[in-house]
Amino acid sequence: MKKIFIPIIALLVASCGGDKPAEVKQSNPIAVTVSAVTENNNEPFVTASGTIEAENSANLSTRMMGHVTKIHVKVGQKVSQGQLLVSVNNADLQAKKAQVDASIMQAQAAFNNTKKDYDRFVNLFAQQSASQKELDDMTARYEMAKANLDAAKQMRNEVVAQFAYVNLTAPFSGVVTNTFVKEGDMANPGMPLISVEGASGYQVTARVSENDIAQIQNGMTVTVLLKSKNTEIKGKVAEVSLSSKNTGGQYLVKINLDKTDAKILPGMYTTVKFPIEKTAKVTTDKILIPTEIIFTNGDLKGIYTVSQQNTAVLRWIRLGRTFGNQTEVLSGLNANEKYILSADGKLFNGAKVTVK
Repeated sequence: MKKIFIPIIALLVASCGGDKPAEVKQSNPIAVTVSAVTENNNEPFVTASGTIEAENSANLSTRMMGHVTKIHVKVGQKVSQGQLLVSVNNADLQAKKAQVDASIMQAQAAFNNTKKDYDRFVNLFAQQSASQKELDDMTARYEMAKANLDAAKQMRNEVVAQFAYVNLTAPFSGVVTNTFVKEGDMANPGMPLISVEGASGYQVTARVSENDIAQIQNGMTVTVLLKSKNTEIKGKVAEVSLSSKNTGGQYLVKINLDKTDAKILPGMYTTVKFPIEKTAKVTTDKILIPTEIIFTNGDLKGIYTVSQQNTAVLRWIRLGRTFGNQTEVLSGLNANEKYILSADGKLFNGAKVTVK
């Protein structure tokens, strides 16, 4: 029995050892390529983050209070200019229009009778059969009847104009990007009901710091990097804001994008590179690393460095602006400190490495 008992204990110990981290079992070091931190970089451009927006966009609302009776489109649907989008209950408006139409009929009848009397008195006055005062009184009655008729017609124009706010139509051709209500909801004056963005052209709204805004001019050709597609598109600066009062200390710059085959959607994040003349270069102490080697874990950004014991060390860093394909490191990495660019295996904290 003793000869059997000892192997069983050995098996239990071996099975428990299987729960140890994988890095303990590493036998061969992982071959890695490293690079030293660069500083004092003179970049021939400044960069700013931005988002793509449609050149035409609108949140449509109504001036009338009423229930939403019908939403004729869906989010993502393409629409044409003048196409009906949303209908709001207009029973009150229909009743008001009927009252105005009745007022017009009444005013028209009064005007017709007064005009006949006016024409007759004009003829009588020409035949010296009516006095000047009688003609003046009839002229006043005629002008009053005409004014009442014109006022009634203007009231009808006002009511007809209000129908444009109970039947919302597309102000331009584009795509429905959002609906803020459902059928049966109460629509209040000024409350957005539906959002439409034009599909004719796109622009980028970038936020530029106060250190760089003075060097950016209208008409400047810039390069826009689409982060999600890793594609560059040319564009031109169309607007430069000269105030950062309502934008948190950043200056808004709008860039019109050139036509491209890349599929662009509003809301995509971009990096805009603004060219700077050589005379405008400023020597700065930036620590830059390739953007592609940065990995994300929630809100944390990290890279791997190499310790003196030739092991991989996970380092969390705080990032700044992006310069082309490089990103500025604000903290977590020192000058002349080596970091891993690539590895021939899967890295983890404490993994043995050998530098190529």
